[in-house]
Amino acid sequence: MLISRESPLGTDLALLMARHTADMHADTPPESIHMMDAGQLDVPAVQFFVGRIAGQAAAMGAIKEIDASHAEVKSMHVLIEHRGKGLSRAMLDHLIAAARASGFTRLSLETGTQEMFTPARRLYEKAGFTECPPFEGYTLDPNSHYMTRDLA
Repeated sequence: MLISRESPLGTDLALLMARHTADMHADTPPESIHMMDAGQLDVPAVQFFVGRIAGQAAAMGAIKEIDASHAEVKSMHVLIEHRGKGLSRAMLDHLIAAARASGFTRLSLETGTQEMFTPARRLYEKAGFTECPPFEGYTLDPNSHYMTRDLA
């Protein structure tokens, strides 16, 4: 998989965005969904990355600046037909490296508590993320699990 920084408004990203949106809405009440759509991801404070296999978009992920030292993982998604191949870990490793290269010393995220998010929580734990309180505008929510890690 080749990962590169791209615009979230790319015309060939519709399937990836649609599947991500469908997954987020599948088992989470609307008030607990914190995903950003393509337009919200297309801002200077967000670095958006696409993972491609043979030129086809298979994965995406982003980091959003919170402040000069802290960023948040956003929009991590791998198409279901490409799961189980290590693409999620490759994308997460890329996001961590991009955050470090941008000078961030902390990287945090919000993910769901539902069963469908168990693989994601395990991935983040294996990558050194630990549970933390809500950050940057989030509040306690039984459908949200907050995690963070130092990048130093």
